[in-house]
Amino acid sequence: MSQLQKTIGLWSATTIVIGSVIGSSIFMKPATMAGQLGSPYLLIIVWIVAGVVSLFGAMAFAELGTMFPETGGQYVYLRKAYGDFIAYLYGWGSIAVINTAAIAAIAFVCAAYAGNFIHLPRFDNATEHSIVLRIPLIGDIVPLENFGVKMLAVAIIVVVTIANYLSVKAGNSIQFVSTLLKAFALIILVFGILFSGKGSTENFFKNSDNFHLRGWSLLAPFMAAVTGAFSSYDGWNNLGMVGGELKNPEKNITKSLLMGLSTCIIIYVLVSIAYLYMLPIDEMASSQLVATDAVKKVMGSAGGSVISILIIVATFGAVCSNLLANARVVFAMSEAKSFFPWAGYVHPKFKTPYIVTIVTGIFVAIAAAFLPVGTLADYSNAGTLFAFAAVSVGVMILRKRDPGRARPFRTPALFVVAPLSIAGCILLFVNLNMESKLLFLSWTVIGLVIYFLYGYRHSHVGRGITDVPELAADAPGSVGIAPMPGAPAPGSPEERG
Repeated sequence: MSQLQKTIGLWSATTIVIGSVIGSSIFMKPATMAGQLGSPYLLIIVWIVAGVVSLFGAMAFAELGTMFPETGGQYVYLRKAYGDFIAYLYGWGSIAVINTAAIAAIAFVCAAYAGNFIHLPRFDNATEHSIVLRIPLIGDIVPLENFGVKMLAVAIIVVVTIANYLSVKAGNSIQFVSTLLKAFALIILVFGILFSGKGSTENFFKNSDNFHLRGWSLLAPFMAAVTGAFSSYDGWNNLGMVGGELKNPEKNITKSLLMGLSTCIIIYVLVSIAYLYMLPIDEMASSQLVATDAVKKVMGSAGGSVISILIIVATFGAVCSNLLANARVVFAMSEAKSFFPWAGYVHPKFKTPYIVTIVTGIFVAIAAAFLPVGTLADYSNAGTLFAFAAVSVGVMILRKRDPGRARPFRTPALFVVAPLSIAGCILLFVNLNMESKLLFLSWTVIGLVIYFLYGYRHSHVGRGITDVPELAADAPGSVGIAPMPGAPAPGSPEERG
């Protein structure tokens, strides 16, 4: 089978992290968090806490990513630590809800803000609600609602899918440029607001008039705000999904993860400070679009257009980054024989996982066109937290089970950092709404049925291979590590049999 080529360097890898993380959340989420907290300094603390929890997880991912620089990211890491079954549950969740819903939601936001500049057709209210489908745990599906926005979202997904089909470089170039544009634009936005002289530094210290939270009464709103902030950091793990296509992965995975995520923390904190400079905490809490309201005080009515352009650039880049990375999860499942063989085909000319790229694009487009993507994006948090916690446990397991393996990066104070990451994920999971937890369980059950009907029989475990195969020492993407004793190399006659 053809191999994916190593075309992604350090700076492109870093922009994948930043581009995957920074979408539309920073333009709206601070208002919700302000309403939950009622305190400007708690708002900043929440961004930092959620960022630190993400950094703890990123360090665990970096250790595993440098040990196993293979396409598939956390699917590969979970498979190395636990075997086919747990890895399959994550992979299935990724296809069914976690990544599909998240990418569709981002594309929808991008299209909605593009509607400020181009006319998008929309049916009247009666026509929109002439077809309503009710699905348990998901809610009402109104396929004709916001029809123009949905069709533009589908068009965006099609364009990005074609780019990723034709070339990894093409898809990566789009996200690279869009990420640089939105990072520079956000920096200009921050300093433009802070040096405008039109705000007040008193807003940084003045709590809401309704702020009376103390002690334990503060915990519930604080955790709710951290959960929202944590979801805004989601996406950095996409880098591991293209691990097999990174140049010098032993060094670049760690550098790009830490640089990219640290940059996101700094941007989120600075942007929130800029908002607070212009808007008192109560005004921020009541804002429908906090970024627009803050910029309007500096630029007038033109501020709304500026923010709309920023959101379009940010979300388009996030669609590119996420679609590029998430198709690789299914590709890795196919290579592990836990999913259908066609998902592992590499285009003979373009050297891209072309079939699975198309299928992923179709799934995301269907979600954007028909499903309540805003709700499903919230549901994706449950699966994300499960994966993060499982990987943090897995890195500790591998430290004990295979201590002699070469580790280009070792997580500092692993047995402190990993438990903190796990505890953070558990606390955030507990604070999710019940619908999210139930949907997570229901999709898991469906995945179990598919696994035992197909995946188990074709997987290495089902075929009597007890060790997870390693890359051959001379295989593309390897780091010169010989296969485990008794484990066939991928692609060998023994492994195919």
